[in-house]
Amino acid sequence: KLILLDSLLQEFSAIIKMSGAAASKKLIYFCGSMRAGRQDVDLYGTLVSKLGRYGEVLTPFVADKSITSMGSEYTGGDGAIHDRCVDHLRQCSVVVAEVTVVSMGVGYEIGRAVAMGKPVLCLYRPQEDKLLSAMIRGMDNGAGLRVFDYKPEEVDTIFEDFLN
Repeated sequence: KLILLDSLLQEFSAIIKMSGAAASKKLIYFCGSMRAGRQDVDLYGTLVSKLGRYGEVLTPFVADKSITSMGSEYTGGDGAIHDRCVDHLRQCSVVVAEVTVVSMGVGYEIGRAVAMGKPVLCLYRPQEDKLLSAMIRGMDNGAGLRVFDYKPEEVDTIFEDFLN
């Protein structure tokens, strides 16, 4: 009986440790342009992969090369896409947005995340003759709402600082 009890206690302890690890795992909502243009899909793949080191990326489909700007990325149409994304925003612990390609959807996601009190990191690659929206750049508060001009080779440091 003691051996059985000890075995059960060890199993229960392992379950408790696993559930604690799952509870502390970051849930990351990554957003990037979908219908406004897919020219950065390769970069999105790199960013999603790097974000995976910090937790679970709830939106890996943003980096799916088979999704085109004209193709539906989810069965059920626009309403289902919206509802699924808002559900993921509610679940996530942090939002990371690549905002170089102007996208109303990404702006909407950022606005919803801010309204929900989520930490938000926006990444922008400066371009000649183009400025980031003042509504995005202006939200940077130096704490939970951050906007960085960056080069892809700099994201490791930015992620490390923001996500840890």
